[in-house]
Amino acid sequence: MHTIDDPRSEVLVLGIGNLLWADEGFGVRCVEKFAAEWELPASVTVMDGGTQGLYLLPYVQAARRLIVFDAIDYGLAPGTLKRVEGNAVPRFMGAKKMSLHQTGFQEVIAAADLTGQLPEQLLLIGVQPEELDDYGGSLRPAVKARLPEAVALAVAQLRDWGYAVVPKVGAGDTAVSGDALAMTAYEAGRPSAESASRIGDSRVLGCVG
Repeated sequence: MHTIDDPRSEVLVLGIGNLLWADEGFGVRCVEKFAAEWELPASVTVMDGGTQGLYLLPYVQAARRLIVFDAIDYGLAPGTLKRVEGNAVPRFMGAKKMSLHQTGFQEVIAAADLTGQLPEQLLLIGVQPEELDDYGGSLRPAVKARLPEAVALAVAQLRDWGYAVVPKVGAGDTAVSGDALAMTAYEAGRPSAESASRIGDSRVLGCVG
C-alpha cells in the first residue's frame, strides 16, 4: 500500500467501504489483496478510502485515471461482479445507496466533475453484497470468492493503460488498516455467536416492548 503525502498521481486505485460490516468491506479487501500481491510503478497509488467521503476529493481530483472497488446494490444475485466504465460510473455510485460512505463518494465524484477535475478515465469494479447488517462480520463466501477476479480486472485495466504491473514474490495477508484487521486475523478473532450477540445487547433488547 502506498503512503499518500501528496495527492498527485497518474492513477488512483481506491477501495471504499467499512470492514466492520460484512460485505461492506469488499472494496477495502480488494485494495488490500491488490497491494499485497502486485508491484506497481510509482505513478500508481493504491489507497484504502474507507468511509472518508469528501476527504477523498483532492486525491480523486489529482488523478488522471481512477479505479474504484466497492460493494454496490445492482439488484443482482449476491456475489455478482460488475464492471462499469466512464460516464456510467457516477450513475452507479449513486444507485440504491446502502450506506453513508456511498453517499459521500457520490458527492466526491460530483464535486470533482463540478470543478472540472474528474479523472479522464473511470472504472468501477463492484460486487453485489449478500449481507451488510452484521457488525464484526467478514465477507460472505459468495462475495469473498470474487476478490481474485476483481483484482485481476484492475490489473488488466492498468496493463491496458500501459502501466507495468508485476506479481510480488512472497505475497501474504497484509492489512491496509493494521495487522489486527488483516482478513485472517480479523476472521479468527471474532467471538462465537454464543459468547457475543450478533443482534445487540440482550440487557437492552429485553426491555423493549
